[in-house]
This record gives sequence, C-alpha cells and structure tokens, in this order.
Amino acid sequence: MKRPVTSTAVPLHQPLFRGERRLRIALVGLPGCGKSTFFRAVASTSVQSGALTGTRQAYDECAVEIGLDEARVIDLPSLRSLRDPDPGDQAALKYLLWGDERPPVSAHEPQGPPAPFAPPDVIVQVVDAVALERHLELTLELLQIGRPLVIALNKMDEARDKGLHIGSRMLARRLGVAVVPTVAVMGHGIAELFAAAVEAVRRGVCPVPAPPSPHIGEGLRPFAEAVRAPEIRNAFRVPPHFLVARVAEGDRYFLDEMRQHFPQQHAEVLRLRAVADRTLRRPLREEFHADRHHRAAILAEAAMRPGGVRERRNWRYWLDELFLSPRWGLVGSMAVFAAVLFVVFGVSVQLDAMTAARLVEWASAWQPTTASGVVARAVADGLIGLVGIVVPYMIPLVLLLIVLEHVGIMARIAFAVDRGFHRVGLHGGVAVPFLLGLGCNVPALSAIAAGTRERERVVGSLLVIFVPCSARSAIILALAGKYLGATGVLAIFVLAMVVIAALGQLLRRRYPQSGPGQVQEIPPYALPRWGPLLKEMWGRTRDILTIVTPLLVGGSVVLALFSHFGADRVINALLAPITSWWLGLPAVLGVPVLFGVLRKELSLLMVYQALGTFDVDRYLDPVQLLTFLLFLTFYVPCVSTFAVMLKTIGSREAIFAVSLSVGVALAVSGAVRFALETMRLLLA
Repeated sequence: MKRPVTSTAVPLHQPLFRGERRLRIALVGLPGCGKSTFFRAVASTSVQSGALTGTRQAYDECAVEIGLDEARVIDLPSLRSLRDPDPGDQAALKYLLWGDERPPVSAHEPQGPPAPFAPPDVIVQVVDAVALERHLELTLELLQIGRPLVIALNKMDEARDKGLHIGSRMLARRLGVAVVPTVAVMGHGIAELFAAAVEAVRRGVCPVPAPPSPHIGEGLRPFAEAVRAPEIRNAFRVPPHFLVARVAEGDRYFLDEMRQHFPQQHAEVLRLRAVADRTLRRPLREEFHADRHHRAAILAEAAMRPGGVRERRNWRYWLDELFLSPRWGLVGSMAVFAAVLFVVFGVSVQLDAMTAARLVEWASAWQPTTASGVVARAVADGLIGLVGIVVPYMIPLVLLLIVLEHVGIMARIAFAVDRGFHRVGLHGGVAVPFLLGLGCNVPALSAIAAGTRERERVVGSLLVIFVPCSARSAIILALAGKYLGATGVLAIFVLAMVVIAALGQLLRRRYPQSGPGQVQEIPPYALPRWGPLLKEMWGRTRDILTIVTPLLVGGSVVLALFSHFGADRVINALLAPITSWWLGLPAVLGVPVLFGVLRKELSLLMVYQALGTFDVDRYLDPVQLLTFLLFLTFYVPCVSTFAVMLKTIGSREAIFAVSLSVGVALAVSGAVRFALETMRLLLA
C-alpha cells in the first residue's frame, strides 16, 4: 500500500505584483523620522538618484523584493506639511498626486512632469513615536490624497526608554490604516511594514479622510459647491475633498491655477474665504491649522499612555543590542567571526589530527612501485583528502553556522553587514557563505547558489573563492607563523580582504545589472530542532558525494601517474617561467604549485619533499616565502571548488573564475615580490 504523498503548500496571494505589475511605494515623513533608514535597509546594491521637478532635493529609488512580490521603493525628500508647502514639499506633493503625468491645469508649465516615474500605489509614512503628535498632523493631511497609506511607528525603542506606551492597534482603528511598530536602525518591523504596504494595495481600499471639526465642516460646504463642476475636477485630477481643503485653506498653487483656468470660480472662492474669515473667530487658514493640530493631539493622547511599564531588558534585548544596534552590530559580527575561526583552527585542527592525519600517516608507509599500485595509492589519497575536508572542517563549521541561522543570529549579522557588502555589489545575506568559506569554499558556493540568484550568485561565487579556506589558512599559519611571525600572517589575511574588496568593485563593472533589494526579516530567537537542522546540513554538503568525490579521486590518480612516469621534471620545466622568473622561486616548486589544484595541504607536503627538508628557510628567504604563500592564497582553491562552480554558475563563469584567480595570484604575488626586492635593494 502506497503512503500518501505529503507536500507543504505555500499560500499565494492574488494578484501577484511582479514584472510590469510591480508596485511603487513612496516613503514620506518629517525630517529626522528615520525614513532613509528604512530605504537603506531594503535598498538594492544599485540605487538610482535624481531630483524632483522644480527642486534640487534628491530622491532615491530602487527595486525591492517583498516575498514573491516586487516593488520600486522611492525615498522622497522630507515632507514637512501639505499646508501651503515650500517648493521642496510642493514637488513631493505633486509626485504623490500625479507622478509622471501632469494634470491639465499644469500643461502650461515649462517644467516636465513631477517625476520620471508613475505615482505611488501606496504611501508609507514614517512616524517618530517619540514626537507622535507633530507627525500625526502630516498623517491627517496624507489621508486626503486618496491613496493607500501605511504608518511606520518608528523609534519604538526610544519611546519605551522614555516610559511611553503607544497603542498601535488603537491608532490603526482611529485612522483606518495599518500601523506597524518598528525600530528601523535594528531591523525590527521592516518586513512586517512592507508586507502591510503590499496588502494595503491588494485590498484596494483607500483610507477615508478624517472629518474636520463640525464648525469647519459646515463652512466647507459652499467651497465644495464652488468647485464641484466636472471640468474643474478633471482639470486638477485630485480627490474632491482634497481640492476643497486646498482652495479653502488658501493654497497658493491651487488658487493660482484656478485663477488662470477658472477665473469665475476663483473669484467665488476668494469671496467665500473672506466671508469665512469674518464669521469665524480667526482666519480660515488658522482655523484649519488649529483644528488639525487639535485632532492630532487628541489622537496622540488617546494612543499614548505615559508612565507605561518599561520592557524588561532580558537576554533577547542584549543580544539585539550586540548584533543589531549601529554601535555594536559590527562588534557582534566580529565575535561570530572569531567563533568560526576558533572552530576552524581549534576544534577542526584537533579533529584533523584524529582522523585525516592518522590516515595520512598510515598511508605514508605504502610506497608502491608498479603503475597499478600507484593508482591504488592515489585512490586512497583522494579518499583520505575527502575525509580531511568533510570530517574536521565541513561538518563542524556547517553545523555551527546552521545552528546560528536557526537560532536567529545569522539573520541579524546579515542585517548588520548589509551596507558593507553593498560596496562590493552584494547583500548582507552572503555573510553566511563567506563565513563558510573560512572552512571550505565548497559548501560556501553551495550556500550562495541556494540563497542568491543571477548576478549576485555569480559575483558572490567569484569573490568567495578568494576567502582563505582552512587548507590555505593552515599553510599560512604553518609557514608564515613559523618564519614570518604574527605580522606576516596578519599581512596576508589583511591583503586577502583588500583584494576581495577591490575585486568586488571591478566585478560591479563587469556585471553592472544590479539585483533587487531585499526586505530582510529579523526572526525571533528560537532553539534549533535536530530534524530540520540535519536536513539542511545534508542539503548543503551533498555535493561532496555527488560531485567532489569522483573528481578528487580522479585528479589524485592523474597527478600520481604524472609523478610515477617522471613527468614531474617536465612539469617543473614548463612552469619555470612562472616559478623561477616571475615569482623568483626554485624551479622544483612547480609540482607543489600544480598539486595545489587537487588540495592545498598537498602543496605543503610536496614543498618539504621538493626541497628535501622541513627547514624551508634554508632554501627560501622571507621575500620568497611571502611570495609563495600569497600565490597559494589567491590561486585556484582546489578541483573540488571548480567542480561545484561548474554546477552553480556554469562552465563559462567557472572558467572565468579560474582565470581570474590565476591572474590575481600572479599579479599580487609578483607585485609584492618586486616591491619587496626593490625596497631591499634601496636599503642595502
């Protein structure tokens, strides 16, 4: 009897906003509200900037993925008020109303449309929770525009620190829009905010403007009659209540356009304003402002309860301070980096001594002389090399990083380092693969393939092969640590970081098409479960069995046969222009360089064999030693890495990656060699 096949269903919300149907989200807010922090948190690696028509104030725009939906997010200049705005605010208002299509009343203006892109499908207003009343005045004005609106109640951490409790649900009921509590600088609430923005468009319901006080509402009826003609509304193309409020309040732009196009109605509006000014206690313009201020104060008072119970600062709070705060985020990321290094050079080295090292010692006594024996020994060496990759380095490191992901720490590190990775054209999500690369580049490439797409997958794969894996780091520590000291070791690792950053800038030119930004979700802390953990671990390491094993064994056989039939002398002769002339190394190091393609640890063993001694400093001076180590650091990591690249980024990019690594290795090591030898001659 067959068991029923079970599957996990992913809810698909309709309509799906992708491609030509992708959304346009405008971020607005008063100065200092944190609006641009939201934009930077979700921005792509390539941001388009420009200025709205009629102003020098810049906006930023980029594509963003929100789950399965896509959107263009526009960070508008700060918007202070819609009440008789200054030129900068006027330009932002025109975009919110009309986008790239000017209304008929502005056809005579010499400038182009307000912006080179369509008006927003939804407006996200970022509100400072600490100064709620002042920001709600702008909210009441935005409700009149007639577009879906979502409120980001930002800086909630500062409000809690001041002992303020703000009821976001109550505020949402009063305003009739979604209100999402956020702490933008720490990533809290960002995913929920953009999900709420998409859902607001999907529902297709525009908020109802909050009615003014009764005495003002009664006074607006004559104005509504004065501008109710269809030709007026078609000319302005704004919601009727918004047009009524603008002309009644004396907005200079709307009154001037009405004077030019509808002089009779303009005269009637001026008469009505004069009547209202005489009958009300103060001029109508001031009444509007006082009424809006009063309603915002009532809303803020109803939503905000002073003296609320402060949130207890437990371990979750302090972990977020360590990983997410702008002050300590990089410190927390470096702490995880240090933990990974401890695993690689502490735990993994011990495991290597107990597993692969013993196997190598066992196999070293086997010195076959026949071709069949050489092949058998090569197969054994390949399998031993496989054990040396998987057991000491891959399993502990991958397990550690997956645990950190399931706990929720890696998502926080990705958020903290996102802006730094943007400088090399990547998102912070590749932080996990780069940490994996410290152990082995093979699972790092698999992680990049699983978590990225298209351009970012290629660029990430090209850069991660320059991360010194455990094998290369072991050689650096073994040789540089012994003969060059801590300064030499540090110099090599720092130079590796500089090369990765420089290559990232160059690759941005080769792959200029940037991918969309990502709304990174900050998950709650949770304990890992063994079932999903082991399943994910297998998914990240199965390429070892399916791809790497046959190539590792096959490569070992080929190189062993080369050595058996005396081809090593030919190899040394062929590589002499590189080893002797360019790198200034003994010609006998050609074979160790070539064997580094199979596995870097073999290079160290073969260096000892080629030189005939463990005292490397007898044949290599410090400049030669540093040159050799730099070449191995940037040279093709191993055949296993190349095999996985063939699968993840294709043969064309994999061959380019090999060419790039060889070119960088030759350029950097040769340049350092000539620079140091020149300095030595000058100081002699």
